[in-house]
Amino acid sequence: MADEVFGEAEPPARPSRGWRADLELIARRQWQLCRRHLWLPRAVSFTRPMLVPNMMAQTERVLRALDGLGLPMSTRIREALTLHSLVIATALPLADEVDAEQETGVPLDRWWSARRARAEELLAGGHFPLLATIPRDATSDLDELFEYGLARHLDGFAALVADHAGGRGRGTHGSAPP
Repeated sequence: MADEVFGEAEPPARPSRGWRADLELIARRQWQLCRRHLWLPRAVSFTRPMLVPNMMAQTERVLRALDGLGLPMSTRIREALTLHSLVIATALPLADEVDAEQETGVPLDRWWSARRARAEELLAGGHFPLLATIPRDATSDLDELFEYGLARHLDGFAALVADHAGGRGRGTHGSAPP
């Protein structure tokens, strides 16, 4: 089933607009798959991957997007796995929330309403002054969290690409060689 679902993420019909735009498109398409199929994040394993064509095609697309940058294949495959893990890690709470609501019969907004007084009590005590300044809606939108994480991740990967292209001798993990 997971392979069939990954087959829904068709390759881009248009030519590449560059590695970053390609990775953004790949990650967003995977994110949409996880939003439509909440069981999907739990079906993916990095330690025991399914060797099926549509899932392998996702990895191949990332590797292809990074082709021509001169990065070692070890860096490219780490990027493919890291990008995919960003999607999966952000999607897991969606599935968890559906499970929690089914098990308890309590939707998320009612769950938070029942705990609001306790949260306000903890935050008003002065022990968590920075947490107390966070707006209520700052962490509740997983789509925004996904976009934020994707942008920050790709900013960091862009720095690695620039270091590699500039010949500064940095390793595949962004650290200077010994």
